[in-house]
Amino acid sequence: MKICGPKCSLCGLIISVWGIVQLVLMGLFFYIHSVALIEDLPLEEKYSSLEEFYTAANNAYTQNAYNCWIAACIYVLTLLLSAQQFYMNSRVTAN
Repeated sequence: MKICGPKCSLCGLIISVWGIVQLVLMGLFFYIHSVALIEDLPLEEKYSSLEEFYTAANNAYTQNAYNCWIAACIYVLTLLLSAQQFYMNSRVTAN
């Protein structure tokens, strides 16, 4: 069943591949606690102790890594749908 045309499905393929690569890498960098990404963490302004800050930062890094990987999995689904549509469109035009 065709849902979109050949150009739209090709665009979906390209964007999905780029999204997967970017989100997997961002998830990896969040998982290894990259200091460059600390501004993207949902942290409070002040903490009562240094240990409390480290605990909150570690939890935020881990949660952001999981969120990136979940979004990458959604992009995999989009990639599969776009690939199926691209195949259906190429099959229809070949006949």
